[in-house]
Amino acid sequence: MRIVIGEFVSLDGVMQAPGSPEEDTDGGFAHGGWTHQFFDPKVMGGALAEWAANTDALLFGRRTWQVMAAAWPGRAGDPFADHMNSVDKYVVSSTLGESDLTWNNTTRIPGDPALDRIRKLRETEGRDLVVMGSLSLARTLLAEGLVDELRLMIMPVLLGGGKTIYPADGGLRPLELVSTEVSSTGVQVCTYRPVTAA
Repeated sequence: MRIVIGEFVSLDGVMQAPGSPEEDTDGGFAHGGWTHQFFDPKVMGGALAEWAANTDALLFGRRTWQVMAAAWPGRAGDPFADHMNSVDKYVVSSTLGESDLTWNNTTRIPGDPALDRIRKLRETEGRDLVVMGSLSLARTLLAEGLVDELRLMIMPVLLGGGKTIYPADGGLRPLELVSTEVSSTGVQVCTYRPVTAA
């Protein structure tokens, strides 16, 4: 399977709390839900539907999984919600127990051996293993060279600080722009893949 990261991102690189004001207020972040004004059903909705069609499983960090598990099960009836609820899900966590895994088709990956387990998942047959949100996990996967594709919806807004997925270890990681499309709201929907050494 390919590991694919999909994120909403501001022009200044912030990816924190795109969905709602209470999603993640760490560090005093006060702009939760900042993506809603830019959503375009044609371009962005179309890209999300296309990405979902190629997804065999989702991979989450604990915090994002808990937000999603609280939101999606009650939204049955539209194709994207049905996909979210039916697809296999993996959550990396040292604190969740089996009884906490109330969102159907969820498997816990213990925190300590997580990278080894994720590498094994990546080696199995299948299509995309998609990381949504899960900023710390996404940053680790990028730093470890385990990301096959990076999908960014770049919003025309500056947030002035907040969490990101970009490693800050001084490493140089060239990317190739595979596709790009601009929505009516000014969002750049971009797909990147790592440049492999010749």
